[in-house]
Amino acid sequence: MKAVVFGYHEIGYVCLEEVINSGCEVNALFTHEDDPGEKIWFRKPEEVARRHGIPVYTPTDLKDERWARIIASYSPDFIFSFYYRYMIPKEILTIPRIGAFNLHGSLLPKYRGRAPINWVIIHGEKKTGVTLHYMVEKPDAGDIVAQREVEITFEDTAYTLFMKMAEAARLLMRDTMPRLMEGTFERYPQVGPSSYFGGRRPEDGLIPWDKDALSIYNLIRAVTHPYPGAFTYVEGKKLFIWKAYPIKGNTEHTPGKVITTRPLTVATGKGILRLISVQYEGEEEMMGEEFTMIHDLENKILGG
Repeated sequence: MKAVVFGYHEIGYVCLEEVINSGCEVNALFTHEDDPGEKIWFRKPEEVARRHGIPVYTPTDLKDERWARIIASYSPDFIFSFYYRYMIPKEILTIPRIGAFNLHGSLLPKYRGRAPINWVIIHGEKKTGVTLHYMVEKPDAGDIVAQREVEITFEDTAYTLFMKMAEAARLLMRDTMPRLMEGTFERYPQVGPSSYFGGRRPEDGLIPWDKDALSIYNLIRAVTHPYPGAFTYVEGKKLFIWKAYPIKGNTEHTPGKVITTRPLTVATGKGILRLISVQYEGEEEMMGEEFTMIHDLENKILGG
């Protein structure tokens, strides 16, 4: 059996390893050039491909007809997409003999689209997972082949959840590849409530202090390191909040107002948020109490 793999990121790395370990011959890897503006905190499937002598391509436009010709020349049984960031044209999806499959980072049909790991934390979900499904023209809409659930704890950040998801993706591919190669796998349509979310930008990390403390906590842990971070402003100066924790209790203070500095607590639309790790843009990250020894936040209102 032969495959052409499209992949990037940590999930691309571990899934490519499992495809190779299954005995499937990988003829080519299509991946991305690194973005100079992106922090590369993950392993890349290109590293796996280079170790195994697999040709690596980094096209920016898959609609160029030559890519379909190159892929067809390998006569693949499978095409796999593991966290590849471009849409793969229909002309390429129809090439493999058995099918084209995508590994998506949610329990489809929920959380179709971009950044599913960040979105499930923002929405306070208790579980998510990974789904291997057929690729069709519409994103994340094809028949499901396999799924694996992942628990989301209250303390999980996007990073810790992503690493859980990578391990789940590895195990899913390890379990599923033999059935794919033997032709004994099943497929079933996506049913039930569906949802779709778009990509996220760094500016989407702006904290809305009029929201409740739990919602703000979820936003902070969804975009903390290694992501761009949640932020607010103090008299026009950008303040990143890398770690926080919601505190039960009522407050009549204006949302965003600093209530205490030791510990550093802030009023929200409902409840109180303790700021544990913060950073003014361009300065060092500090614990909240240490920060207030250097910077005066007494009675300040964040967000202004």
